[in-house]
Amino acid sequence: MVAMRHAIALHEAGSWPRAAERATLTLAAADRHRRRVVLADDADQPFLLDLPRAVQMRDGDGLELEGGGFIRVVAAEEEVIDIRCRSDGELARLCWHIGNRHLPVQFLPERTLRVALDHVLMGRLEAQGAEARRQRSAFQPEPGAYDPHGLMETPAPLVRRA
Repeated sequence: MVAMRHAIALHEAGSWPRAAERATLTLAAADRHRRRVVLADDADQPFLLDLPRAVQMRDGDGLELEGGGFIRVVAAEEEVIDIRCRSDGELARLCWHIGNRHLPVQFLPERTLRVALDHVLMGRLEAQGAEARRQRSAFQPEPGAYDPHGLMETPAPLVRRA
């Protein structure tokens, strides 16, 4: 019997050796916040994600496998709304509405926001005449203040200590 692989640490995109990639794991944004769970990679091979604390995995991050190798995290395409704002004022107003609904948001170039598909918000955007387009795309929301990818905290390494 083959022992199940263990992913024991998360490494940010660009900080791990891509030549050591052994598999990929494609997940939607809502499924990339994890600590300890059995998952299956894209080849349907199971592994135990066993991190010291819950983390928000981002596209391109590497999950270090005990014994060597990495599983690359891939952001799945999902239903999103891209909102193009015509002015800084409109951008600020829409950010306030999105924040008021506690929705994760991704900031794109040229005053464009991306949120997960939300039918209520889509209706409000259309009623206000906002330039909103529903589509399928990878969604990488802004990290929270306490996320290891965030700007407000310098986290301890995510390596599991023996």
